[in-house]
Amino acid sequence: MKLSEFKERLVGLSLVPFNLPDGTSVPAHFHITEVGHVQKRFIDCGGTTRLEDRVCFQLWEAEDYDHRLQAKKLMDIIQLSERMLNLPNEEIEVEYQGATIGKYGLAWNGSGFELTSTQTACLAEDSCGIPPSKQKINLVELSPAANTTCTPGGSCC
Repeated sequence: MKLSEFKERLVGLSLVPFNLPDGTSVPAHFHITEVGHVQKRFIDCGGTTRLEDRVCFQLWEAEDYDHRLQAKKLMDIIQLSERMLNLPNEEIEVEYQGATIGKYGLAWNGSGFELTSTQTACLAEDSCGIPPSKQKINLVELSPAANTTCTPGGSCC
């Protein structure tokens, strides 16, 4: 989800609900401790240099159970970040503390925000020797084509 869509979704909300990929809710007393512009410049295993821009939100829980982040307050924080950091309209990456800091994508589920799992991938499969994935099928699902099966005495073997 890009920043512009996130801001559109905030309109009309009072609180800002987030759910984890396993369906559990981020506790309502979370804080957004950072809004940032993260730029990653790197080289992939095929030798291509790349540049990625992201908007980053860091969600954090404290023992401040009375705190509830209002959508208007979050919009104010985003607007300040846009002015001060010149935030781009890029995909949002969410950092959230589990056993370690997890990085998540963001989606809308119709009533709240979903932290979505992210995956690593090879960006240069064609140049670094990764073979294409083979289609997996069960042999019992194969049905023999007409006149292509061997039978005893059929002289095909």
